[in-house]
Amino acid sequence: MGRQIGARLLSCSASKRSFQLHRSALTSPRCDPLGQGLDQAVTSQSEAEPKESSGRQIVQHSSLSLPLLGPQPSISNSEGDLLFLLDSSGSVSYYEFSRVKEFMWDLVHPFTFGPKDVQTSIIHISTTPTMEFPFDRYLSSGTLQQAIRDTQQLMGDTNTGKALSYAKEKLFSDEAGARPDVPKVLVWVTDGFSTDDISEPMQLLKDMGVTVFIVSTGRGNYLELSAAASQPPEKHLHFVDVDDLPIITKELRDAILANRLHAVDITSSSFRLTWPKLLSQETGYYTLEYAPIDDLARKRTKQVSGAHTSLLLSNLAPETTYEVALIPESNVHYFPPQTTRVTTLAGKMCTIVTKGEVSTVLSLTYIKQTGEPLSAPHSFHVSWAPTLDSVISYQILYGPLPGNSVKLLEVDGKSNSTVVENLAPNTTYLVTVTAVYKSGKEKSLSAKACTQEGE
Repeated sequence: MGRQIGARLLSCSASKRSFQLHRSALTSPRCDPLGQGLDQAVTSQSEAEPKESSGRQIVQHSSLSLPLLGPQPSISNSEGDLLFLLDSSGSVSYYEFSRVKEFMWDLVHPFTFGPKDVQTSIIHISTTPTMEFPFDRYLSSGTLQQAIRDTQQLMGDTNTGKALSYAKEKLFSDEAGARPDVPKVLVWVTDGFSTDDISEPMQLLKDMGVTVFIVSTGRGNYLELSAAASQPPEKHLHFVDVDDLPIITKELRDAILANRLHAVDITSSSFRLTWPKLLSQETGYYTLEYAPIDDLARKRTKQVSGAHTSLLLSNLAPETTYEVALIPESNVHYFPPQTTRVTTLAGKMCTIVTKGEVSTVLSLTYIKQTGEPLSAPHSFHVSWAPTLDSVISYQILYGPLPGNSVKLLEVDGKSNSTVVENLAPNTTYLVTVTAVYKSGKEKSLSAKACTQEGE
């Protein structure tokens, strides 16, 4: 007979953090209590506390009372230069200009600002383009909010082409506080009219790797604007009345984030990197570099084909911040490297041996010695408890260690266990169980599990 090996996931809290393990459930004296702060091992970015929050504000516009920004979760681990191309010409009314300023602040205020985070700037579209402030001037949300409020309309002609040519210089200028190797995003808010040509300067910007989003609050030409925006236009072009700008704010912010390197499915020992499709199998490949932020000499490098848009990194240290860089190697266009920082969760994993049996426990928070046949050469059993009415499904992500090959198994939210099959014998697997809530939120736990030796 081979060894019996299994994985057990338990949840013991009835609070809103119910899909979480508690250190008080630790029952085996054989387990080294490594898991300090285990109650924080499972987190949800959607529930992260905002670093800065203010009360709900009301901005008065004669008879109009507009509810503005309430507390929202802050967005960290984002890096890039975000440039607003603001129509400040005489074709825009003062009321419209004020609403657009509110929209700009609503769009950016959840971001963390700084030289290693997001930097933003504004260029006015007028007779002569003017930069309101450089990228590196305002590095806190409070000072940036006041700067946007203080922005004054310049009037004049709608020379958007000139402003785009000016933007091309400033997006890559040290003088303007721009950084050389971060994602560049341009958000152009327009009433739909321009007195000069925009096609050539806009194409030059996109050729230099700038992602272009366009928000039209007027009667702009769809064909012209869809050609000007980054592709596909359904993700980068919005037509909306100026009073309805808040409707698209979150969608636009999410689209901006999706156009950069970021991490998902973060566990204590792995995370998945995703990025926008920049290359193809024929046009190049990606070089990916990552290292602990406090020990960059331990840098590791991977290469994947241009057809990839994601990669799972495993065998990572828990509670560790990693610096990650994605370098597109293209033989057609230049694409600047994208970087991000990702912190693994605090959960730690260990193996407990008793009478020839091995039980692998998630996050070192519950140890159960059992004689149940939880493992076989080509399968193992994963269980969790309790089942929650607020969960619609559980996703089980598993793959061999080391390696980047993963598979996904999904079960109904009423289930509390499943058998993972078609596995290799005598192999260690990383298993991540994710609870998908009806609200759209997700929480995950991970453990290593081993199959038995083959007969």
